[in-house]
Amino acid sequence: MKHAVIDLGTNTFHLLIVESVAGGEFQEIFRKRIFVQLAEDGIQQIGKNAFRRGLDALREYGQILKKYEVTQVEAFGTAALRRARNAGAFIAAIKEETGIEVQVISGDAEARLITKGVRLAVPFSKQPTLIMDIGGGSVEFILANDKKVFWAQSFSVGVAVLHHQFHENEPISAAEIDATNQHLEALLNPLWAALQKYPAHLLIGASGTFDVLEAMLVEKKEHPLCAFIREADFYPIYEKIIQMPLDKRLEMDKLPTQRAKLIVVALILIRKILEHLSVQQIAVSMYAMKEGMLAEMMGEKMSE
Repeated sequence: MKHAVIDLGTNTFHLLIVESVAGGEFQEIFRKRIFVQLAEDGIQQIGKNAFRRGLDALREYGQILKKYEVTQVEAFGTAALRRARNAGAFIAAIKEETGIEVQVISGDAEARLITKGVRLAVPFSKQPTLIMDIGGGSVEFILANDKKVFWAQSFSVGVAVLHHQFHENEPISAAEIDATNQHLEALLNPLWAALQKYPAHLLIGASGTFDVLEAMLVEKKEHPLCAFIREADFYPIYEKIIQMPLDKRLEMDKLPTQRAKLIVVALILIRKILEHLSVQQIAVSMYAMKEGMLAEMMGEKMSE
């Protein structure tokens, strides 16, 4: 039996198709991502061009689903579709043109699915671990160990939001960096309080910018579904990229063109989190929300 998940993120639409195998696990058949940038004109409204790009992506995915004869499909929207005024019209257009029904999930549900997915990829211990999933519209933070979730919250500090609000100059100015840091320090106060109660021994990054850091900093993976980066290795790449204008970032090896614009605020966000942690490593999870959704679709029972 073939299953598919479509993740309509603020920046990227992902499609993952898998097939059930023995033991309740799944084998990947097809994976694709299309950079749609729904929040190109701000997260409160899906602009005309972004609306068209989104529909084009879903039409393409619809054809792929037919090709692979997928029997079960779940499509879910996150921050941009929670907040955009015309999200309802966009979802209706998708249904009319492709037959795909999109479910908009809450930030809490997003955090729960991310936890499920990450646990399938990264070895957990009994100590609290901070999971961080950076999206375009929101960032999900989860404090969990191998058995339970201690705390989870979604914050509207995704990279598209931060870039639109703070990053105007190229390269980003010192004043813009300070303003971003002050905003994050205040807005993420619930996270700082949770970290005081549940000190994390490891930061696990899922998706997006963490994938870029892995590509730049990891030469050999010791585990097929996750990689580990020394915390000390993060700061030189942060300093290098933060000082680059966009045209130079676009020339960087291993930095996808579509991520060059937003990676600066993403790195500022990661550095802010590291200021409040005492960790020596950052783990990068290959799995996140899509795999968590698949685990639920296929009846995977996971302890929380």
